[in-house]
Amino acid sequence: MSQDEHGIDSEFHAVCVPSPSTPAPMMHTKISSYPPLGQVTQLGEDSTSFRFLALLEVGSEHAKDPWEVAVWHSSATGDWVETLLSPISGTDSPFSLQSISPSRTFLYFCGPDIHSSLQFTLKFRNSRNQPWRWSREVSGIADGVVLITPPTPSNDAQTSLSDVIHGLNPDLKVEGAASQTPRTQLWTINADVGPSQDDCSAYTDIELGTPWGGSLRYFALVRHGSPWLGPRHGSTPFSLDKDAVMCSFLGSQGKHLVLLGVSGVANVMTLLRSSDSGSVKLHIRNDAEDESSGLVLAAVGDNFESAIAAVMYHARAVVFATRDRETAFSRELRSLSDDVKPEWYENWYDGLGYCTWNALGQRLTDEKIINAVEALAKDHINISTLIIDDNWQDIDYNGDDQYQRGWKGFEAEPNAFPRGLKDTVARIRSKHSSIQSVVVWHALLGYWGGLSGGGELAKIYKTVQVNRDDSNLKEPMIVIAEEDVDRFYNDFYKFLSDCGVDGVKTDVQYMIDTWVSAKHRRELSEKYLDTWIIAALRHFSIRAISCMSQAPQLLFHQQLPRNRPLMLTRNSDDFYPDIPDSHPWHIFCNAYNSLLTQHLNILPDWDMFQTDHEVAGFHAAARCLSGGPIYITDVPGKHNVDLINQMTGPTPRGQTVIFRPSVVGKSINAYISIDDPVILKIGSYHGRAVIGTPMLGVFNTSRQSLSEAFPISLFPGVLPLTKYVVRSHRSGLVTPVTFPTTTVAVSLDVRDYDIFTAFPVTQFQSETNGRLYIANLGLIGKMTGAAAILTYQSELLHTGRVFFDTRLKALGVLGRLPPLRLLT
Repeated sequence: MSQDEHGIDSEFHAVCVPSPSTPAPMMHTKISSYPPLGQVTQLGEDSTSFRFLALLEVGSEHAKDPWEVAVWHSSATGDWVETLLSPISGTDSPFSLQSISPSRTFLYFCGPDIHSSLQFTLKFRNSRNQPWRWSREVSGIADGVVLITPPTPSNDAQTSLSDVIHGLNPDLKVEGAASQTPRTQLWTINADVGPSQDDCSAYTDIELGTPWGGSLRYFALVRHGSPWLGPRHGSTPFSLDKDAVMCSFLGSQGKHLVLLGVSGVANVMTLLRSSDSGSVKLHIRNDAEDESSGLVLAAVGDNFESAIAAVMYHARAVVFATRDRETAFSRELRSLSDDVKPEWYENWYDGLGYCTWNALGQRLTDEKIINAVEALAKDHINISTLIIDDNWQDIDYNGDDQYQRGWKGFEAEPNAFPRGLKDTVARIRSKHSSIQSVVVWHALLGYWGGLSGGGELAKIYKTVQVNRDDSNLKEPMIVIAEEDVDRFYNDFYKFLSDCGVDGVKTDVQYMIDTWVSAKHRRELSEKYLDTWIIAALRHFSIRAISCMSQAPQLLFHQQLPRNRPLMLTRNSDDFYPDIPDSHPWHIFCNAYNSLLTQHLNILPDWDMFQTDHEVAGFHAAARCLSGGPIYITDVPGKHNVDLINQMTGPTPRGQTVIFRPSVVGKSINAYISIDDPVILKIGSYHGRAVIGTPMLGVFNTSRQSLSEAFPISLFPGVLPLTKYVVRSHRSGLVTPVTFPTTTVAVSLDVRDYDIFTAFPVTQFQSETNGRLYIANLGLIGKMTGAAAILTYQSELLHTGRVFFDTRLKALGVLGRLPPLRLLT
């Protein structure tokens, strides 16, 4: 936004903003606040007012200077006013759970209660005879906005969508729909699209309108690449560089509009685009031979989470309604799903995995794999799952890269695996009893380039040549024809089972969306997806990983329905160890993709990583919070055993397990950009509602060191009247017993991280010992040690002592709350 759009005119800046020749103490001073600058903070349910808190980070040699901090903010009259903040110290200051460098000092300032929405910025100086310095000048961060918005009453009058989307296209068919989410309103939007002709899909682009007439912030999940989703953020005007599956718009009144394009129903794909004027357009593709319509779902709610839940719940109902008839596929799917035992999930999801991809290079051999497993055992790293990734198959090696190469036969590459796949698996299992699952990689269509025309498979099964328009290659490929897909998958998976393989990682699934022919997409896409699901369940039960499968049709056809077991599914693009800029993006992308994928019938897989990498802890903390599996891909002998021990623990049976929170990790704010100098906060939760444990991971994904202060109430699942203690994983420091309004301060260098866990406190009143507080801190020394808690109860005995009973997932050091005072 321009300065005028922020309400601070250019004349004011010309007069009040000092020149760059500022005094030395100011040069290395940083300022932040809560509510934060550069963000929209929404206060609702229990907050009718707030108090500014500013954090000023200064060199310790200037800590005694007479610093002043002021808020420059809008007022109810529309004028901008200045409010000087008062310094605070001692018990009124936020708690710092980290060791701060002796060369730096945190100073805190607070202001009076504010009772209205406003826009603000900050300024500071180190004495009254010095010029003010503005926060935007120091950090480049924009103004903050605070919205005080009471929740919508459940009986509130219905809003017209035309009041939400300005300039709503009258040619669209808009209908209200019943929302399954409280205090939200839902609509369906249909747009006509013609039939495919001459094997060419029909396309149409239709104007929708401008959400809120211009939004404070927007968040979109776009097709970051053909296989993947990725986040985009901004303010007015709305502008996307790629097609979006979902967009959310925050209006100036504190309402959130979520738009979801529904794909995979009746061979239609519906995506969202931006126009040159900042409006939303629908981009629709129809592969069917009949006229059809594209569907967009729209929901308005008091917060992003309720609005996206409304559209996702309704999308599932739409998909289910198109497949409600009984078929052989649905019957077998139900039968295979019913056979899955609950304990199988724990064995598959909760073990530590090892993947060969980054570890062993592009040319796998049986000896490389066996040596890697031996190296893990030598360092006492007990993996439960071994994933033999790409490059074990017998392919033709035609062309310059994998996109041109085809698969020849089921057996492993004969030169690299001279005694066959079965022998390799048998040798691994005979020496390493801790390995419960051996998983192999393959593409949905066999290999990246399909089948080899001169290979054995192309002779055994009926094939068809399909043209593809992929960003990596625009050449034809050979694939199994529709009538032989079932036989092919059953034969292949029987071969793998006979070899001792008991799971698959099925990759390159997006490739079916790159086919040029509307007929091939129409006739083969669902055939491949449905057959793969059935074959995987039939031969391997739940031990399957879906990868490169975030193409829109796959999201709705394969991952949204709940009539099948939960499936491990990759949540973002790959871990790239040798590309430094990829690491913050990888964490950021996964955290935002999870805002959508949390509503799919999947367990999000944030991909493997290397424990000896320079930012290994950064990745490890994110994987622990993700709620998904953890795989490592270490070069043999290069392991960070201490880091592995922070992620895992041994069971009494000698197995190694990870500590997965019961709620998937995701960004707690939908509208923060990767370019914003803001700490990424990934929230998670473990246990039952009310009595469970909130967790908040803090990650510096920016290019500069950052310091922030925020209330404990930001942790997901924190209850306003419950007392907590908060513990830092990195430092081990713990706050006193306190309420959610208490603030904590955090300071992170570039690529730095921490995990804060808020443990609920139980209070007892003892006649002999007075007021007692107790909390179960889970396993100490583990990143998500609270997720080791299976059951927990405490009871005050007649002796005045407290009986503490807990059941844990693994062995380790159990933490408990020592006697602490209550912070009021």
